Amino acid sequence: MFTGIIQDVGTIRNITHEKQQSHMSFETSLDMSNWQLGDSVAVDGCCLTITDFPTKHQWTATLSLETLKLTTFSDAKVGRNINMEPALHVGDALGGHIVTGHVDGLARVENIKNIGEHKAFSFVAPEELARYIVKKGSVTLNGTSLTVNDVDECCFTVNLIPHTLSHTNLGQLQENDSVNIETDMFARYVERIMYFQNKSEETK
Repeated sequence: MFTGIIQDVGTIRNITHEKQQSHMSFETSLDMSNWQLGDSVAVDGCCLTITDFPTKHQWTATLSLETLKLTTFSDAKVGRNINMEPALHVGDALGGHIVTGHVDGLARVENIKNIGEHKAFSFVAPEELARYIVKKGSVTLNGTSLTVNDVDECCFTVNLIPHTLSHTNLGQLQENDSVNIETDMFARYVERIMYFQNKSEETK
């Protein structure tokens, strides 16, 4: 479980592709002294499991075909900057919102507008995910917990403050770039409850 509060912008240092999976090594400036094999780390919002420590400041994970299919890692390149957040521990502050690290798919940057020191980013989400995005609700983009400013069908807007722009890789985005998106899990629970409630009423 994660909060969507990015702790480091790391770098992809190595990629090895195999027929059914890929292995990627990531470099971070975070203190890894207490990290262990099997620990979870969110990389651009995707929950990955540590499988190796090739160097003091690098760790490796294996990405399945499903992960590659749903995320921006399908066309990842060595040297790309990635947002990183280790998994929560009991007692840690929940500064953002509850994030699972299970990426739902990709959203595309439609427009970027400068507003003083801030930037308003408009994204287009797939129709099957757009129904879970609501005004003033939460959304996770590249692992970053954000508040939705406005929604118009499949398009939604978020406002990024200078801190977010400089402490995540979102500040490097350009129009038509893709980001990993995780919608609010509570919206899915509501939809599921309503489905069975409506089904029950239809059988009465």
